[in-house]
Amino acid sequence: MASNQQTTPGIGELAKDSATGRIGVVMGEIGNRVQMRPVRGGREWDALPSNVEAPSAREELSARLATRNGNSRAGL
Repeated sequence: MASNQQTTPGIGELAKDSATGRIGVVMGEIGNRVQMRPVRGGREWDALPSNVEAPSAREELSARLATRNGNSRAGL
């Protein structure tokens, strides 16, 4: 039987901060905050655990494609 419950993304997984709409990688938890980093790197931000959710398939694809395009432009 399929479950409709979404699990909270773990460390190293893509996640969405629903408070800001930003997609990032979960880096860890400190206190009552989840630390997230932009997919292409950069400065981490803190999110409330209740605002961290799995991105939709479209959001995940968009974030991965943006990373790939950025790497291509940089010659990586």
